[in-house]
Amino acid sequence: MSRIGLSSPESAGGAGAAILKEIEAAFGMVPNLFKAYAHHPPLLEANWNKVKAVMMQGGLSRKLKETIAVTVSRDNSCAYCVSAHTAALKSIGVNDSELKAIEEDLDKADFSVKEKALLGFVRKANKEPLRITDAEFETLRASGATKAEIVEALGVMEVFTAFNKFLDSLCVEIDF
Repeated sequence: MSRIGLSSPESAGGAGAAILKEIEAAFGMVPNLFKAYAHHPPLLEANWNKVKAVMMQGGLSRKLKETIAVTVSRDNSCAYCVSAHTAALKSIGVNDSELKAIEEDLDKADFSVKEKALLGFVRKANKEPLRITDAEFETLRASGATKAEIVEALGVMEVFTAFNKFLDSLCVEIDF
């Protein structure tokens, strides 16, 4: 059970209610993550805007972004985000065998060399950012990853690292 109650569009009031209604329109529901953030509407708004900027814009594919969300969240042991973004991968047509490859061995998953390089990079950045070597970074660049793509992939990692800590600290219930 969540350590704090969860808001709804009806109970949030004011700016929080409007943001939750926008989230509901985007997802067909209001995920518990955002219901928890609604206790502090400025943070709800900032995080919703960041989700829109990172997950709904940019040059990287939705499949790659959702996979970054799942793998970073798995590495951080956040069951909520793993569940939510596994469901998102399924919603965009990723089948069970591909999900298994994403979970067990990314080298067997259907990603380009560049996408695999980005996945490996963000996973290391999440776990050991100060241990990324210049040679590893050059290998990433040699895969064809642009500066914009590297920053975008790190942005996805950043969002989910923060969400993982927030959700787990508050024991927010999985709703996916």
